Amino acid sequence: MQNKSLLLSIDQGTTTSKAIAFDDRGQLVAITQSELSQIYPAEAWVEHDPEEIWRTSLDVARRTLETAEVTGDQVVAIGITNQRETTVLWDQKTGLPIYNAIVWQDRRTADACNRLRDLNLEEQVRAKTGLLLDPYFSATKIAWILDHVPDSRAQAEEGSILFGTVDSFLLWRLTAGKVHATDATNASRTGLYNIHSAQWDEELLDLYKIPANCLPEVHDSSHLFGETDPTIFGRPIPVSGIAGDQQAATIGQCCFTRGTVKGTYGTGGFVLVNTGDKVIKSSNRLLSTIAYQIAGTTTYALEGSIFNAGATIQWLRDMLGIITDAAETEKLAGSIKETGNVYLVPAFTGLGAPYWDPAARGALVGITRSTGRAEIARAALEACCYQTADLLRAMAEDGIDTIGMRVDGGMAKNSWFLQYLANILDVGIDRPVITETTALGVAYLAGLQAGLFESFDEIAGRWRRASHFDPQMTSPERKKLLTDWHIAVRRTLKIRELRNS
Repeated sequence: MQNKSLLLSIDQGTTTSKAIAFDDRGQLVAITQSELSQIYPAEAWVEHDPEEIWRTSLDVARRTLETAEVTGDQVVAIGITNQRETTVLWDQKTGLPIYNAIVWQDRRTADACNRLRDLNLEEQVRAKTGLLLDPYFSATKIAWILDHVPDSRAQAEEGSILFGTVDSFLLWRLTAGKVHATDATNASRTGLYNIHSAQWDEELLDLYKIPANCLPEVHDSSHLFGETDPTIFGRPIPVSGIAGDQQAATIGQCCFTRGTVKGTYGTGGFVLVNTGDKVIKSSNRLLSTIAYQIAGTTTYALEGSIFNAGATIQWLRDMLGIITDAAETEKLAGSIKETGNVYLVPAFTGLGAPYWDPAARGALVGITRSTGRAEIARAALEACCYQTADLLRAMAEDGIDTIGMRVDGGMAKNSWFLQYLANILDVGIDRPVITETTALGVAYLAGLQAGLFESFDEIAGRWRRASHFDPQMTSPERKKLLTDWHIAVRRTLKIRELRNS
């Protein structure tokens, strides 16, 4: 039997580093993952150790490759997908990070964003990048590191300090410092990249006082970025695909036509709708972003972000001790008919779209003496559904007719959650056979460049549905639940106001 050509995806996420090997039909061959430590130096600060990011990513990649190739099949290309806005700066000479990676969830630059907003600069930023002024994005994180690490700004101006999102950092390490590059999807999440002209924006660099010398080159998402150093895997392997995790999931879910929607429920929740070749400016504070760039042609998306999805379930496990494993939430939620008007607003690190309030903090509303483990666990799952409804409503108001929803991520294993999601959204929900769609998407990108796939049309034909969930809730019931959810959100925002008074 002829040996197969394999694709290796390095999927570096917020809580885990994962590597998955796929064959040329898009079937999963091998998988390895390792947990990643979270660092919380202060309230609303979130960091990672870049060296741990590298060690865990390298370890899982090597182990997955070894397992996948044991039968004689061979990895012919690598794709990298990553937590997006997370910011790493490192010394070009030593290769060592100059500070911990500041994670996308981190809110330390909220005041810096507010100062820029007070100068009426948000519209300028938004017009160029499609993004809002928010600590979520990389620009203010870069500026913060340059302001707080002695001599780093001068070194950055000389080109001896390099910036990258996690993909760029991993690529630099994999190529032994030969390649400093990223793709258009990751660049579009920095707050420094003009999504219309497809280049780093000089005015924005001046605004944030960030030297252009520290920035990576930007390429198509499917592109021969370079080859791994032979010492890494015993031979050089082309790195031929890169995309931010949510864009990679969009590709893995084959959302290639305008109006197709995917929802990924991992640490955070992210809903992207394909808007075709047009940048849609949202009237509801959604983000305009690059979905993918292939052969110089850009496809755009509208995106809404839920800052805490799976992270909320982790909170139930690690901080409250309500569960010992995420899977328990499905049984707990199904054990009761309702929460008894208990609502959890999981604004642990602020609220994302369409609220965009970095100062908001979480609240558990409506608890009584009868509130127990099941009610709180169910409220946590419901909260993710309500936030998704907020996002789809915003997309509809922005003139995008969405077509169903394809879901993935760790929470998509929970069938109770998906049924409730269908109920609240009043749309059909599809769960694919392969739920590792982020890794699958970047494997497709790498495979396109390597010649294993001819086109997105060929890839789209490979998508398979495992489960479908139709709505099973009356319109009055749905309306009441969403009305009460919005009351809970307003109460949460009121608590913020009281804290600040």
